[in-house]
Amino acid sequence: MTTQRIIVIGSGFGGLAAAIRLASRGHEVTIVEKRDQPGGRAYVYRQDGFTFDGGPTVITAPWLIRDLFELSGRNADDYVTMVPVDPFYRIFFPDGSHFDYTGEQDRMIAEMRRIGASEADVTGYRDFVEMSRKIFAKGFTDLADVPFLTFKDMMAIAPDLVKLKSFLSVYDFVAQRVKEPRLRQALSFHPLLVGGNPFQTSSIYTLIHYLEREWGVWFAMGGTGALVDALVTLFGELGGRIRFDAEVAEITTERGIATGVRLTSGETLPADAVVCNADVAGAYQNLLPARVRRKYTDERLARMRYSMSLVVIYFGTDRQYRGTDGPVLAHHDIILGPRYRGLLDDIFNKKILADDFSLYLHMPTLTDPSLAPEGCDAFYVLSPVPHLGGDVDWEQAAKPYRDRIMQFLEDRYLPGLSKHIVTERMIDPRHFAGTLNSYLGSAFSVEPILTQSAWFRPHNRSEDVPNLYFVGAGTHPGAGMPGVLSSAVIVDDLIAAETDRG
Repeated sequence: MTTQRIIVIGSGFGGLAAAIRLASRGHEVTIVEKRDQPGGRAYVYRQDGFTFDGGPTVITAPWLIRDLFELSGRNADDYVTMVPVDPFYRIFFPDGSHFDYTGEQDRMIAEMRRIGASEADVTGYRDFVEMSRKIFAKGFTDLADVPFLTFKDMMAIAPDLVKLKSFLSVYDFVAQRVKEPRLRQALSFHPLLVGGNPFQTSSIYTLIHYLEREWGVWFAMGGTGALVDALVTLFGELGGRIRFDAEVAEITTERGIATGVRLTSGETLPADAVVCNADVAGAYQNLLPARVRRKYTDERLARMRYSMSLVVIYFGTDRQYRGTDGPVLAHHDIILGPRYRGLLDDIFNKKILADDFSLYLHMPTLTDPSLAPEGCDAFYVLSPVPHLGGDVDWEQAAKPYRDRIMQFLEDRYLPGLSKHIVTERMIDPRHFAGTLNSYLGSAFSVEPILTQSAWFRPHNRSEDVPNLYFVGAGTHPGAGMPGVLSSAVIVDDLIAAETDRG
């Protein structure tokens, strides 16, 4: 095998995983990272004695992480400790009831009966589990690491997609089986974890239910950032190099072929191949000249649909919340608002900032108290909001929106919150657009609808520029840690095949 010089743009999970795989094969790999520390969306904020994971906190399919260490004969347990989270999620409804979502069918059925679901709903849930198993077997086990480079690849699975009713949305797929409104929401919210609208995302994404059921939901002690640090350490041991504060201005090309990168400092780094972990649409628009983009022109990028954005508020309190004067919270809390379909329509289609919201409240100090000073708690609260394709003026809207969310939490979930906050920071769609270079400030890149999945999604090997490859949320198979890590498997295989032919 010929050793190649490979530049990886970005140190998110996709970039780190691809870099580790390529370094394990003996390639000379350099990661260039715009920010001052690794992680991409998994950046870590440390302030006033608190540690806040900037982005992903739900770890599923942990074997994909273990694989990265085993490639070089190492054991992941020597680098990072991952522990199971139970329940996976505690889902709170507007009427004050809650539902503990787990991977055990008997417990799930007991929860359904506790909230008043009918026996017909229980039967429907069992059918949903069986169908999600079949979808998982095809959509993840068989296809997650298939590159889908030709339309023939797509047509080969078309009969299976029809048989699995991929033309239905996740919500419609669930609604055909259960009637209890809260149960419909509990079984259909998962697309939001990968940037999709449950009413528009293909039912193929019900595979997330079975994926979690199969391998659980995990947390890295020390936070997701500890997992990033473990991967960075492994990459360094393999001879890899990371350059921080190294922003890419351009992917250089010669005769239409990628030849390396030019940094904003003016320095040019030559390469035999470039792996881009930056947002796909943002990279095509900003890092490649129009003359080499026959497919992904500015017009085509503008016609594509993109996931929602997010408001995330990180905050620490000088007291702990353990249910003595409010609801008992879990590690992962899903707080659903009074509207489900209507709110999602406002976010994804109308692109307006609604007065109501649904929230994800992350409370990692329940599992790992070391993330906050003694006697304190670390949180982040996340609210899906429209991307910048709408008319929201975040300069004006950010502070009032923050205040509404925090007042809601104080009134319903965290008594006395305003008196106990000792540190805080907030990000909104401007952060995703400016700091993370995401097209329209989308938090999860290309929206996961059927016509933007598999072959229809931006390919892992660029269709416009030879020697350029993509990993991360915007390319196949999609967002979420399993999807992003699987994209690295695909790119590693593609480069290995090209190298062998060369």
